[in-house]
Amino acid sequence: MRKFVTFILLFSLFACIFASKKQNPDVQLLELNSNWQFKKCSDSVWLPASVPGCVHTDLLANKLIDDPYYRYNEKRLQWIDKTDWEYKTTFAVSTQAIKSQTLELIFKGLDTYADVYVNDSLVLSANNMFREWIIPVTFRMKEGTNILRILFKSPINEGIRLYDANPAQLPASNDYSEIGQVEGNKKVSPYIRKASYNFGWDWGPRLVSSGVWRQVYLRTWNKSIINDLQIVQDSLSATLAKLTAKVEVMAVDTQTIKLELTDLVKAGVKTKGTFKLEKGVNVLSLSFDIDKPKLWWSNGLGEAYVYKFKATIADTKQLIDTKEISTGLRTIKLVQKPDSAGHSFYFVLNGVPVFAKGANYIPNDLFINRVTPDKYEHIIKSAHDANMNMLRLWGGGIYENDIFYDLCDKYGIMIWHDFMFSCCLYPADSTFMANVKVEFVQNIKHIRNHPSIALWSGNNEIFGGLAFWGWKDKFVGKQQEAIINDYNRIFHEALPEILKQYDPQRPYIPSSPFGGYTKNPDGTSAIIPISEKSGDFHEWSVWHGKNKFNYYNDHTPRFCSEYGFQSFPDINTIKTFAIPSDYDINSPVMKWHQRSGPGNMLIKIYMDYDYKTPKDFVSFLYVGQVLQAEGMKVAMESHRRHMPYCMGSLYWQINDCWQAPSWSSIDYLGHWKAAQYQAKRSYSEVLVSPMIEKQMLNIYVVSDRLSDVNATLDMKIIDFEGKQLWQQSKEVTVKHNESKIEYSVPFAEVATKYDTTSVILSVVLKNSEGVLSANTITLCAPKDLKLPKIVINTNVNKKNGKYQITLSTDKLAKNVYLNCISEGHFSDNFFDLLPGEAVTVTFYPKDAISDFEKELKVISLIDTY
Repeated sequence: MRKFVTFILLFSLFACIFASKKQNPDVQLLELNSNWQFKKCSDSVWLPASVPGCVHTDLLANKLIDDPYYRYNEKRLQWIDKTDWEYKTTFAVSTQAIKSQTLELIFKGLDTYADVYVNDSLVLSANNMFREWIIPVTFRMKEGTNILRILFKSPINEGIRLYDANPAQLPASNDYSEIGQVEGNKKVSPYIRKASYNFGWDWGPRLVSSGVWRQVYLRTWNKSIINDLQIVQDSLSATLAKLTAKVEVMAVDTQTIKLELTDLVKAGVKTKGTFKLEKGVNVLSLSFDIDKPKLWWSNGLGEAYVYKFKATIADTKQLIDTKEISTGLRTIKLVQKPDSAGHSFYFVLNGVPVFAKGANYIPNDLFINRVTPDKYEHIIKSAHDANMNMLRLWGGGIYENDIFYDLCDKYGIMIWHDFMFSCCLYPADSTFMANVKVEFVQNIKHIRNHPSIALWSGNNEIFGGLAFWGWKDKFVGKQQEAIINDYNRIFHEALPEILKQYDPQRPYIPSSPFGGYTKNPDGTSAIIPISEKSGDFHEWSVWHGKNKFNYYNDHTPRFCSEYGFQSFPDINTIKTFAIPSDYDINSPVMKWHQRSGPGNMLIKIYMDYDYKTPKDFVSFLYVGQVLQAEGMKVAMESHRRHMPYCMGSLYWQINDCWQAPSWSSIDYLGHWKAAQYQAKRSYSEVLVSPMIEKQMLNIYVVSDRLSDVNATLDMKIIDFEGKQLWQQSKEVTVKHNESKIEYSVPFAEVATKYDTTSVILSVVLKNSEGVLSANTITLCAPKDLKLPKIVINTNVNKKNGKYQITLSTDKLAKNVYLNCISEGHFSDNFFDLLPGEAVTVTFYPKDAISDFEKELKVISLIDTY
């Protein structure tokens, strides 16, 4: 019996070893992200470097430069982008790897002009930050130690060379060459396939870096490899999804393999086939069905369900390669149809028209390697928690890291995805076009499985620049014709053709804003001029145009894909880049960090319209955020009230790339500004929105839900001590996906009866679920309110590591602001606290706090006088 047991154990052991060997893929990947060093090309001393990373962060880590974001330091670091840099590492290659039939280096991202040497042999000259580079190095490697060296040429010097060689000096609205002291103030960014925002923008610094900004790998394989796995929806209904898995396999020679597709979330999918491969690229297809598929829905409409699939290829001897992807099942359409007003612009998700609520998104840092997974999570989750369902990934940044798309899939955030072109004209010569066509194909294939991507947009504002910014007038004759042809070649020819081949099921527009297309009498296609009546629109008459906030109420686009207003971050963030002597909006440091020209004074001008002058700098920061939130509230709620004429509201911008006054609603350190809290209220699934218009006080109720809701609408006017002067209550049926006036009264009846400087209107919509939406408005400008001196009572209760703060007051507390010295997040903030009513707010601390009540500060608008 003992011998039999021993035999069984040995047999099991050998079986496990055999099975393990059999399941060991032929394709092997070795990370080369350690042991890196760098130096100036003109220096001899090598210093430690990080990969992924960049020159600026490596210099900072070695204490050779000061923090680029602190005070004026950016100004002193402009020499870096005019310098050539060198990086190197050594790594061991095994005998088995050397014997592999294919040995290749994979660079996920090189920024930007990079000559790559393996053991002193040049194997690559890269010229595009947005491309992946796969380089065969079978005959360049040796067994044992190998040296990988990368020479990064100055992007500015390379840009000047391209600028000088181009017959047209192309406009670049946001290339801050004067800060970088570029030779002749030459705008070089259009010629360089590099993130445009590196060259400066009206919300960020000019820091043009170089480096290995994404991962590096050494890959070995012998037979074949899976390059790509795409799940294509052939048809989709509530009962059945008919799908095709398209698997791109590269083979070294003719061979027969077995392809198998399985799901990793127990959807019951398992399909396989045997295929004969030819040398080179092979595209294999496996069709399969999913019964009663779960759909991917945007935030607020349902579950953002994600399927996971795994493809494997094997021969009779062993597993060769595997690839896993995540995707979601859903239909998405962009509807642009003529109507009595112009042309519509809205998204239909799974057959449902969706009002897009959200913001524009920029890179979270000038140095992408510093953006942690936690920061990505914080921004995308903040969008979700603020009831957003769309982010516009703006074209002056980067094709984002995988985690961004994964999180948008997870949280149900649709992505309006620009290609990386913004506010410039670009050359479209054969060299440039060959380069960007590879960029397009690579990035489309890499991210097209993500259900969150709702729209491809060719560029940001370039069509508008040609139409309205005088760009065409800079050129005459054949040169003008040439720059227009170049524009068309990229955005009306190359991109649509490539998308038709690689991602035909998603909508595409060539630019944002863009009016759409119509038909001429002769049947030819014509472009509709940019206007509020057709297509998407960037509304900058407030801020740049200096119109007051009520402009939003009278000018509503079909889809507002950009609008915004600035504010400063809070004092805790200010302290990270400035010193007390800088605490003035007119100080040199505050002006340096303000990149929108006279932006600091614009904030002050708008503040003077509606608010009393704050007593000090800290109060100015607070009132400035209240001001920004009020402007965004007017716009967001106006857009939603005008549904379905208007079907989208994406403000500029949700996040920041450094500490500065900007249009962001979340500052660089992750603090929610007042505007982010206001977005959470104004973007709620069901919104009650009081509005004074055409001499009427109208109470709108707007719903994004897919079903009707029965609720009670409670309205009251009270004075600042809580005395109820007027009250109305109405039972309403809130219709799904609709905006409607539920109550209306002549404003004169209110204005003549009560002292408008001493009352507030409160509107609450509630049912058995609780409060669906609450809103307050004053009947005059905030500066004219006769606000009383108050005491806000707070009661703090700690529970499960969180703090619950219950606030109350016997008189109106306007725009109540809670602040804590320690890092954390308040569930609500910057709200009106009505007399006699208690509000409970939860604080989620980042770390343990020894004395929260001592650190907690609570103020309201009256405290700034």
